[in-house]
Amino acid sequence: MKELESMYPQDKEECYRLILAQIEALMENEENLIPNLGNVSALLNLALVDINWVGFYLMKNGELLLGPFQGKPACIHIPVGKGVCGSAVALDLTQLVFDVHQFPGHIACDSASRSEIVIPIHGNGKIVGVLDIDSPMIGRFDSKDQSGLEQVVKLIEQGCNWREFL
Repeated sequence: MKELESMYPQDKEECYRLILAQIEALMENEENLIPNLGNVSALLNLALVDINWVGFYLMKNGELLLGPFQGKPACIHIPVGKGVCGSAVALDLTQLVFDVHQFPGHIACDSASRSEIVIPIHGNGKIVGVLDIDSPMIGRFDSKDQSGLEQVVKLIEQGCNWREFL
């Protein structure tokens, strides 16, 4: 595993450029949502340092439902407006949380998580889910992560067939 991890640059901007190129290659000629999200979560888990969970929650029946992920077992249902993921949906904004224990209403699926970033995903003109990444380090995520991960989400939005999911 360490051999694969070493191929990713330490510079965040370079790392995200490589991640984006790999996602484009993985998703080429494939619109199916589940395998694409599975591959993206596996790739991000491999490429990003100091994270302990990465995955997707998808909108179903007015709430977020656990989708493909890498990490420990997670919360299955998250109501819109609750926790970091639910807040990202309710506000339709990326949530970059320096210390989750200071976030009002944080849902602790893993008590080891200390910081988090959640990016809303859009399909067919509405929010269809979120990309959620946790870290055991306070302040792990910054504006470079936000920019890089928002670009990851754009590739997912453009490359997946959301009609079959909705």
